[in-house]
Amino acid sequence: MRVNHQAFLGSLFFARLADQILLFLVPLVVFQTTHKVSWSGIAFFLETLPRYLFFPMFGALCDRISPLKLMRISQLYRALVCIAGVAGYAVFGGIGWLIALSVFCGVLTSQGFVAREVMLPQILKSHAFQSVLAYSQLADQLGFVLGPMLAAVLLGWWRWEGVVVATGLLFLLADAAMVLWQRGSRFEFSGPQGARGHWLLPVRTALHHVAHLPGLEKIVALAAAENLVIGVTLATSAAMVTGIHHQSGRYYAAVQTVGAVATVLVLLTIARTSFSGRTLGLLSFLAICLGGVIAGASPGHWGYAAGFVLITGFDKMFSVYIRSARQKIIPAKDYGKTTGVIILLNNMTQPLAGLLVGLFAGRGQTGALIVILSLGMGVVGASVSLIGPLLGRRKARVPAACERPEFDPESREGT
Repeated sequence: MRVNHQAFLGSLFFARLADQILLFLVPLVVFQTTHKVSWSGIAFFLETLPRYLFFPMFGALCDRISPLKLMRISQLYRALVCIAGVAGYAVFGGIGWLIALSVFCGVLTSQGFVAREVMLPQILKSHAFQSVLAYSQLADQLGFVLGPMLAAVLLGWWRWEGVVVATGLLFLLADAAMVLWQRGSRFEFSGPQGARGHWLLPVRTALHHVAHLPGLEKIVALAAAENLVIGVTLATSAAMVTGIHHQSGRYYAAVQTVGAVATVLVLLTIARTSFSGRTLGLLSFLAICLGGVIAGASPGHWGYAAGFVLITGFDKMFSVYIRSARQKIIPAKDYGKTTGVIILLNNMTQPLAGLLVGLFAGRGQTGALIVILSLGMGVVGASVSLIGPLLGRRKARVPAACERPEFDPESREGT
């Protein structure tokens, strides 16, 4: 990695660190306030649904506005939202301010994520795309590792409002690193700017690609199934650790940190080796499915921790597989709009998982719900693997506008 890219990766790190602090705070503070697993699930549903609903719009924006500008707006406005949320709580009170600021920050995080996805192939052209994803996700995961630890330490000193203010400062630091990288690299995004036409046209184009490009439906279905398990894990982790297994907030932070460290080790392995896309997908999918069953079925906190580490440790490996696979399939000129719609389709199961937790997870039912959703993920994976070849043959003739000369549906890895 060249020196002038370190500031860019540093920006990703600080933004992820701030995001992770918020993701740590919301379920923990809500559960500690209400003492109900169902409210943690509802809070997770409210926190995640808006961010995914806006993905198609942000994908279309990236084809009209510079992704670099969108990333800067994302970071600056998240800092402002943090400050505004704390100010609102100071004046009016109520835990709803924490959930509300997390919702708005989540939407802005989605904007930055799509912009980054569109920029990455151009920023690091000299590296293999799979390696680029591993390095960028490594920066993400370093923030993920330190986020719970830093949040737990700060909560020991301050109330949650003070931690949110510190989070806003981290978003400002992320933006400063982005400015430093931009000035040092003089990066100019070369893409289809100034797209014209109705705002629904990009969505129609993206849905057409999902329906007709060979392999794309398969990876969308696999990602949606995987995100169902990720969603139920995120929605219930605070309640499972601190409530059902009667452990402290510091233990909860430690479990999250161990999972994040496992992810960093996995990503370092991917970055330094050459696994095939198919191997990455199969290994990570099975590990996440198994982790969900272990976490939900275990009667003790050590078993839950082991399952949680498997889920979080291999989540980013699966993400590398999914993102590298779709980058090979989607036409470059439609990458922004199609990625936005695909991310929506992939991740709508996360708020669905939170809603299921809110509706069905009583004190004795949370573990069973995790097991059922994990087994459901396995069923989806097996079904897609069986019908995938049939779909591939059905779509062998792709419309000329969607074809990419280098794409071979019979030999492409990771589809």
